Amino acid sequence: MKIELAVVGAHLRDQPLNYQLIELDAKFIRQTLTAPIYRLFALANTSPPKPGMIRSENGASIEVEIWELAAAEFGMFVAGISSPLLIGNVKLASGEWVKGFLCEEIALGSALEITNFGGWRTYLASL
Repeated sequence: MKIELAVVGAHLRDQPLNYQLIELDAKFIRQTLTAPIYRLFALANTSPPKPGMIRSENGASIEVEIWELAAAEFGMFVAGISSPLLIGNVKLASGEWVKGFLCEEIALGSALEITNFGGWRTYLASL
């Protein structure tokens, strides 16, 4: 069984945590957008820097990458994710739902909203 996973920040290709997917033999499938129901934040005090994405009525489409992992490797990957990040259900612009990175709202108090950049890479390029 294969599971598709939407990544939004430090696990994107050419980002510092992408190696975690590569080490688990994950396969890059495509770059796409979420449905326009998400907000993106640059989380404070994370190393390496990470974004947090939440579902919101006042959202926008956010750039994501879809990676495919075998079920066992997906379980190993998810076991290593720490708060405030979590894996939940993410709706893509196509209407399809996949597993993907989301964030606990408690972490947003000190975070900078970056939704208007449309994605993590665009935000990083602006710095």
